[in-house]
Amino acid sequence: MYQLFSIAFIGLCFAFNEVQVFDTSIKINVRNELGNIEEGVSVQLFGSEEDYRKEQNPVTEVAITDKKGNVKFKDLEAKVYFVNAKKGDKNNVGAGVQTDMLEAGKLNKVTIIIE
Repeated sequence: MYQLFSIAFIGLCFAFNEVQVFDTSIKINVRNELGNIEEGVSVQLFGSEEDYRKEQNPVTEVAITDKKGNVKFKDLEAKVYFVNAKKGDKNNVGAGVQTDMLEAGKLNKVTIIIE
């Protein structure tokens, strides 16, 4: 009886001690040159500078920023990405296109300026 209780207790300890694994993701906040939030911006990620410049082989679909200027991409590799953000005649060329190395298993946050 004692052994059965011990096994059940150990099983419960492991059940409540599960390690939660998060996907690597990025939340991008887009603002204009005045620092105001930009809604409706098309944002896409590229895995290399060459692909970014040629606008080929994107690693994500185009996502559109919400009313808070945010867009989120999930299930990414922990690496550097190149961000293409456009709205009308505004874009982020010359105002920062490369992310830092994303931290694995975390929600990484980046602010992009379009002008």
